Amino acid sequence: MLVCPNCQSENPNTNNFCQKCGTSLRYKNCHKCHKEVKWSDENCPHCGTLTGTVWWAIISQPSTEVSSTKEENVAQSSVTEEIDLKVVPENSVAGTGRPITVLKVDEEEEETDEVDDSSDLVTTKVEDEIQAVEEKVEISPTEEREINQQPVYLDSQQRYRVLNKIEEVKAWFAGQPTLDKFLQLKVLDENPLEKSLLDVVLEQNADPSELLEGHESQLASELLPKMGLNELAVPYILLQNSFVHIVPEVHDAWQDEQGTVVLLEDRSEWELVTSIWGKEDLPILQILFWLDEMACLWKALLEVGCGESLLVEKNLRVDEDQNLGLQQLYFDARDRQGNLQDLGKMWQKLFHQSGKTQYGPLVTVLKQLSEGEIPTVEELRTKIAAIARQEQEVDFEPDEVTDELEDPEWVLDEEDLELENLAEHDEQMDSEHLFYNSPDNDTPTVVLPMQLLSLDDAGCTDIGRQRQHNEDYFGITTQLKKQENVLGKSMEARGLYIVCDGMGGHAAGEVASAMAVETLQRYFEANWVEDRELPEREVILQGILAANQAIYDVNQQNARSGSGRMGTTLVMALIKDTNVAIAHVGDSRIYTYTRKRGLEQITIDHEVGQREIERGVEPEIAYSRPDAYQLTQALGPRDGNILKPDITFTEVNEDTLFILCSDGLSDNQLLENNWESYIAPLISSKANLEQGLLKLIEFANHHNGHDNITVAIAKLKVRPNLEHQRL
Repeated sequence: MLVCPNCQSENPNTNNFCQKCGTSLRYKNCHKCHKEVKWSDENCPHCGTLTGTVWWAIISQPSTEVSSTKEENVAQSSVTEEIDLKVVPENSVAGTGRPITVLKVDEEEEETDEVDDSSDLVTTKVEDEIQAVEEKVEISPTEEREINQQPVYLDSQQRYRVLNKIEEVKAWFAGQPTLDKFLQLKVLDENPLEKSLLDVVLEQNADPSELLEGHESQLASELLPKMGLNELAVPYILLQNSFVHIVPEVHDAWQDEQGTVVLLEDRSEWELVTSIWGKEDLPILQILFWLDEMACLWKALLEVGCGESLLVEKNLRVDEDQNLGLQQLYFDARDRQGNLQDLGKMWQKLFHQSGKTQYGPLVTVLKQLSEGEIPTVEELRTKIAAIARQEQEVDFEPDEVTDELEDPEWVLDEEDLELENLAEHDEQMDSEHLFYNSPDNDTPTVVLPMQLLSLDDAGCTDIGRQRQHNEDYFGITTQLKKQENVLGKSMEARGLYIVCDGMGGHAAGEVASAMAVETLQRYFEANWVEDRELPEREVILQGILAANQAIYDVNQQNARSGSGRMGTTLVMALIKDTNVAIAHVGDSRIYTYTRKRGLEQITIDHEVGQREIERGVEPEIAYSRPDAYQLTQALGPRDGNILKPDITFTEVNEDTLFILCSDGLSDNQLLENNWESYIAPLISSKANLEQGLLKLIEFANHHNGHDNITVAIAKLKVRPNLEHQRL
């Protein structure tokens, strides 16, 4: 099935357009020149920009049984395996434009006298190729180039085309001896809209972590048949929820006679940690942050037999926002499992190779770690947290910093590194270590003080497909002050974000929502006078009451009553650097999205059904009431004496999206069910928020569309605070 990129509905593979929304399933627009390109193209034919979907493929050797079978048949493999290669000849099936897949001929079919006439051409070509190999017919250089230029696919469906290491892949598929147990390469997904085999398997099975619950001592390899997953994919899937972004997402996985294959998001272009570790402007707090993340990940990796992943230099990467990530998982050797000493030596190696000077506390911790004096991850993370706190509390004078760094007792001795003792670990798959225990949620998390790096925002509203007028209204007001010095860039920012959904019939809803937004904007312009702090709770409350009173007065003046009294919902976010205040009235919502926690709803609807749940009524019963979705609070219909807005404060400690929206967007669990496609990509620094919102609203119109749709998004990018710390 083809999944529409616009409305996410499923379509037959033969469809050229989505049967629900009409979006093309064969063509898209280049993100650079905006001209039409095929979904299957690697690069835009007009401007040369990479437009294709590229995956990082890992192939393991076949099982021992398969390998021994190949060795027994090595005498005849020169012909048979050559045919088994997924190399596509230039001929193609008539009328389809798809090349013919030359696969290994089934022995039983060879013995059958009856042959389909339609396959004569293919059969003849295969026989000619076999005869050419057997007779060792010499081919011209031109013919050889044409053969070498033929595309090679990982799969018999010709979906995943090999982009590099083509000769290695051919040799691998041909069963030629190799020292590598794993082959790593890039592949182009020529049909990226089609559901992957892994997606289908996961849809048909329970959550793998739930399946393994209560079986921690049982080998995951024994549970694989229950999940329908191959052994390479299991650790990725088990770690994905707990270590979003750090562990790459699995796109597809399968197993056949050629070996076991897993396809991951391609991180080969991410910057190596080793390339930026030694930069003079890299703050020690950023390094401590990475060390803490690796320590947290270490325990979970050991439990799935992949501790090696943190001991391979080229595997440690950072994205454009300097978020730590692994390129892939490396499996521990059968006869050896890593320990914290290995991790300590790896960290020492990173410092040594980068030439970055270490100062006292960290030298001590790394030495203790590499000598086995720190037995647990919890103790290690506690020590890292203590160093981080010390960095924030002490402001050294330049002379003190210089004197301390020049003290030989504080400088790491090369002889203490013992880098030569770093073992060359085998990257062999070990299914005996593929059991899973969920990470210890009680492990203390190091939360380093953050500073704002950037604030980006966008807002959009749409009338929807069924309404005659738009009763939603939003407002965004920001003040930005950028700073740049030797420590890098930072920003001071103040933002006010408001979304209102009006009600009351005729044009009343439009008036109420606009009045609320404009009243609040004027109020905070006059009353938010302290640049360094957020307004206090009472100040925010009085602003909301002022907006309520403005609408209430109009209702009273016009003698409106009952459903004719205009009113509006309210969601509001006040942002001052990394501090945020949230306020809301009604059923409009605020969500947050972070890489670690995913999408979270941080407001609770003010409606009858939710009120009953808070009183202890079962959700099914509470929302079976005919008035379940009736608002219990709104701005305007009543005076402020009974209005009780929810006001909360929070601090941002990682890159975060704040999504404010009316119920036209949030109805029918639209965000909860589709955030991975429409919200998660917006967290990237490269993402265009305005374009992302337009796609989100277009999608919402196809799935909801019964109401006005309004959304405002604020994207906060943060980094460890660089002020008052050692250089």
